[in-house]
Amino acid sequence: MIPMQTKVAWLQLKYRPVRLIVALCGIGFAVLLILMQLGFRSALFESAVRYHERLNYDIALFSPDSVFIVRPQAFSKRRLYQALSLEEVEQVMPINIFPAVWKNPWNNGSRSIHTMGFDPGDPIFEGVEFDKLRLKMKARDAMIFDSASRPEFGPVKDTVTDDEVLVTEINNRQIDVVGLYHMGTSFGLDGSVFMSTDNWFRLFPDRSREDIQMGLIKLKDGKDANIVRDKLKNYLPNDVLVMTKSDFVERETAYWNSATPIGYVFTFGSIMGFVVGAIIVYQILFAGVSEYISEYATLRAMGYSSAFVSGIVVQQAMLLGALGFIPGVAVVIWLYSVAAGATNLPLYLTQDRAILVFILTMLMCAISALLSVRRVVSIDPAEVF
Repeated sequence: MIPMQTKVAWLQLKYRPVRLIVALCGIGFAVLLILMQLGFRSALFESAVRYHERLNYDIALFSPDSVFIVRPQAFSKRRLYQALSLEEVEQVMPINIFPAVWKNPWNNGSRSIHTMGFDPGDPIFEGVEFDKLRLKMKARDAMIFDSASRPEFGPVKDTVTDDEVLVTEINNRQIDVVGLYHMGTSFGLDGSVFMSTDNWFRLFPDRSREDIQMGLIKLKDGKDANIVRDKLKNYLPNDVLVMTKSDFVERETAYWNSATPIGYVFTFGSIMGFVVGAIIVYQILFAGVSEYISEYATLRAMGYSSAFVSGIVVQQAMLLGALGFIPGVAVVIWLYSVAAGATNLPLYLTQDRAILVFILTMLMCAISALLSVRRVVSIDPAEVF
């Protein structure tokens, strides 16, 4: 049974179809704005920790002078082998990381690319796909290209096959792209190449082989990473950070959220979407209240309480919120797919995000309704008539 307040609210809304459509468009726009900002914010954090989550390790060593993984500072490789002396440690894997200059062989343009060098025998990534590429990486000047890199590097993934090798230059050195591995981009990283340690130092001949930018540690089965982390912190000098995988992810996320303006921008954009939607709903409801003030006064004169009459306005706000949410979500799903295809960022609508924005939409409409009903509450039927 539909409540009387809901019936009256709906009849008032549909009586002015143009106003109703404008209101739904306004709410849909607010929903779109909030979801896009939250989507980009989520994509920022998710893409920033791709390596942190996909690398195969239990504990990571990182320089305390490094702010984020794209431009890490070096520390002594000795720290990694000191960690190997602990009985809980199964394997250590040194990794060299630094940006290089990629030459696009199709237009001779240059672009910064993320490079990662390691021993091809180390299982820094898990999976059959990576295992198939290890032997190819051992050849001199052989590289593996991230197939999810941005298109500005050229149509590499369409050129490289099992039989076809792409010849180009990195740091003015001729290299061969001999395979593809899917990793992905982020706000600070447009593309990546993976190679052996020897090939990495051929690109950076001025760097010391005694230094690394990241060290990965695999523990023996059944060993607690948190306990070993604390043990390593006490054992190793303070010139290196010792972090579990969750610690590493949290550190990178905190950097993008607080140390850069990007996290604040997306959060502020979401707040502004909420405010814009609230203003739109308030204007629509206030116009309706002004137009039907005599009818509301009549209801009061007939004996209906101010709570009942105010409930009609609140019901209108809830109906507008629920109906406006649907087109907003539909457009966002399409925009997510377009933006994800253009940027290779992980943009998609999650159930939790949709529920959160629906709750925010209803809250937005409820606040607008409470501001609009003040005039209804103060109606004196004698003054109106």
